[in-house]
Amino acid sequence: MDFLELYLPRRDIINVLDMVESISDIYKRMSHACMRAGREPDAARLIAISKTVSADKVREAYGAGLREFGENRLQEAAGKAALLRELNITWHMVGHLQSNKSKVAVELFDLIHSIDSANLLRLVNRHAAEAGKVQRVLLQVKLAEEESKAGADEAGLEEMLEASASFKNIQVDGLMTVPPFFEDPVRVRPYFRRLRELAERFDLGELSMGMTGDFEAAIEEGATMVRIGTAIFGERGYA
Repeated sequence: MDFLELYLPRRDIINVLDMVESISDIYKRMSHACMRAGREPDAARLIAISKTVSADKVREAYGAGLREFGENRLQEAAGKAALLRELNITWHMVGHLQSNKSKVAVELFDLIHSIDSANLLRLVNRHAAEAGKVQRVLLQVKLAEEESKAGADEAGLEEMLEASASFKNIQVDGLMTVPPFFEDPVRVRPYFRRLRELAERFDLGELSMGMTGDFEAAIEEGATMVRIGTAIFGERGYA
């Protein structure tokens, strides 16, 4: 209780305790999925997707034990980061990144999940050099023909990897994908499996895949990071 009171007013502690229960259930499901796949129980990490969620709610989630949060809009993320600067949060950029906003992304985020072109990779490397940091990134791969989804095709992935070899301020940790939505998680498994195969082919360790509705299937197929929002923060309206 003393830890919670350090970050939250007493009136919000009950909200944190409810959140702890939800998060505990997610972690149990993650661990069981890992073990079903013959992996270590903690082989996958939970990234809490906090887009459209207030800074106060992020603070509650922090009080409940979460440390890694994902955002998809730079302006929103910058506002929250400023309000929560005293907390030891690792910020993930999970949304589509426009080239003209790459400088701000480098300033804000510890890990960018959504690099989808060699040109964007080049810009991020330049801004990281200017900032004096090595920017960790994931390369986003598009594995289905959906106009609404970003990501490089497999040829574009190879181009990005070739380009990254000459960049000193980029560290490519792995791959990310946003597969088509299916009510039945079984139908999404081939996309997760294909991303794992690509990661193995190029000797990349991190796989960011799986959300609230399909994260167990993603973990069973090799995910090292799952991006979960609704199961933690509830349903949200998106503008």
